[in-house]
Amino acid sequence: MYKKLLTSFYHLFFLKKQIISYLEIVKKIQRFILVILLLGSIYPSFALEISRSDILLNIATQCINPKTQNYCNQCVSPRIDSSCGNPQDCKNTTEVWSENEQFVSIRDIKMCGCSKDFIHGLAMPRSEVTGVEDIRRQEEIWQFAWETSKKIIEPDLIALVVNPKSHRSQNQLHVHLVRIDPKVKNKFNAYIFTYVKNLDHVWETAGKLAAKNSLIDYGILVTRATSNQFTVLITPNSPESEFTIWKCN
Repeated sequence: MYKKLLTSFYHLFFLKKQIISYLEIVKKIQRFILVILLLGSIYPSFALEISRSDILLNIATQCINPKTQNYCNQCVSPRIDSSCGNPQDCKNTTEVWSENEQFVSIRDIKMCGCSKDFIHGLAMPRSEVTGVEDIRRQEEIWQFAWETSKKIIEPDLIALVVNPKSHRSQNQLHVHLVRIDPKVKNKFNAYIFTYVKNLDHVWETAGKLAAKNSLIDYGILVTRATSNQFTVLITPNSPESEFTIWKCN
C-alpha cells in the first residue's frame, strides 16, 4: 500500500513539473509574439510584406507623401526626409528628385554604392499603371521625365527608357532616366525608330511603329536627335541594357 502511494505521489509530482514546463513555454511564446508586434510598430518594413514585383508600386502610391496617415506603416521604402527614413540607408529609402500631382521621379536603387557622377533615376505615375501595355499610361510622363533629367544629365546624353513587359521586374510603369552609351548612338539605323518634334505623343508614336512592324511587346528609347528633334526607338529587347549606361559596375 505504501509503495502504491509513493508511486502515485511520484507520478503527480512528475506531472506537475510537466505542467509548469508547459506553462513556461507558453509564456515564452507570448513574449516572443509581443516582441514581434513591438518591432512591427517601430520598424514598419519589418512588418510590411509585399511582393518584390510591387515595390515600385508601393513607393509610387504610398511613399511620396510623408504626411499621409500611417505613412511609416504603409511605405516599404520611406523618404529620406521623413521621420522614419534613414539618410544613411540608401537601399531602403526613397530619394525624391521631383514630383507633381501626376508623377514622381526618384533615385534608382542601382545608384547605391556608386560614385556621384553615375546617374540612374526613375519617373513613375503616382497611381497604378503597369507598363507600356497599359492603356492608363499618360503622355505627359515623357516631358516630366525629360525636364527632371535636364537638371542632372547633359541634354545630349539623356536617355529615357521603358522596358518591354518581358524584360521588367516591376508591376509599376517606370521610365529610366539614364545616360545614353555614346558607343551605340550611331547604331540606331539598325533599329526601328522615327523622329518627333516634341514629347507630346511618344506612346502613340511608339504604338504606331510597333503595329507597323508587328511588335506586340516592345521597349521604348527616347533621346535627343537635334536641337529641335527627338528620336523615338522601339525594340523587343531591353533598351535599358542595349543603349544606356544603366549600372556603375
